[in-house]
Amino acid sequence: MTHTKFCSQGHGIKGRYLGLTDEFSDLESAKVVILPIPFDKTTTYTQGTDLGPAALIEASRNMEMYDVETGKEAYLLGIHTAKAVIAEDSDEMVHETQKQALSFLRQGKFVVGLGGEHSITPPLVAAHAQVHSDFCVLQFDAHADLVPSYEGNLLSHASAMSRVKEIPQVSHIVSVGIRSMSSEEIPFIDQPNTFFAHLLHEDDTWMDKVVERLAPKVYITFDLDAFDSSLMPSTGTPEPGGLSWHQATKLLRKVAKEKQIIGFDIMELCPIANTKAPDYLAAKLVYKILSYLDTL
Repeated sequence: MTHTKFCSQGHGIKGRYLGLTDEFSDLESAKVVILPIPFDKTTTYTQGTDLGPAALIEASRNMEMYDVETGKEAYLLGIHTAKAVIAEDSDEMVHETQKQALSFLRQGKFVVGLGGEHSITPPLVAAHAQVHSDFCVLQFDAHADLVPSYEGNLLSHASAMSRVKEIPQVSHIVSVGIRSMSSEEIPFIDQPNTFFAHLLHEDDTWMDKVVERLAPKVYITFDLDAFDSSLMPSTGTPEPGGLSWHQATKLLRKVAKEKQIIGFDIMELCPIANTKAPDYLAAKLVYKILSYLDTL
């Protein structure tokens, strides 16, 4: 396979994932659509996740497009970067995100959502529920996000998984990396399908248990605070004791090998000035998951 490099030192077309030329980013021929949703209205600690999609896309323009682990060049699938979903409030964000995602799904595209705060995930999942009758959600996260509502707001980022659970086509949620939650959330925890972070560091046998818990079709939501805060400080609420890069990618590769990943999102990148490594990590994570897929 020939290695073609388009994006070195930020080269390529600004605003496009990987800086791809028209040949590899045209919507009609692309199999993958990157959907940026720069929304940050309900975060409660550090704000700025609305800057995450643009930072991730900009970092991607510095990436090599040959994946050493898989030997693939996933950009050859065609990756179109869609116009960002802009919303003034949560209701508008939910409506527009679901509308745009569903439009691309009905065109047969594989949709990758980029946030933004985690409240963006429910409308993305809802869009997939209109084209897939039964699937589960694999949640990478430091937080359970199972508060029924936060300070009266049903659409809070702290309630993201509560809203996902209400979608009839979602059979269940499997959560990985949880290490921070309120006592209010305890009754809503699905214990057999929750893999707490403090139990994951002795060996990798837990990964097989995660895969066993998944349905044949899987939607992945990856809150970047699932990573240890030393690796990923650029999130709204960084937490120590999280996953390593190799733990996360090893599990993702297992899931891609044994299940059908129908879509995924990357949430909660909150860029820090003069610290580019986390932006690059997030951009690389998108490409790594695409490289694992054999069904596109």
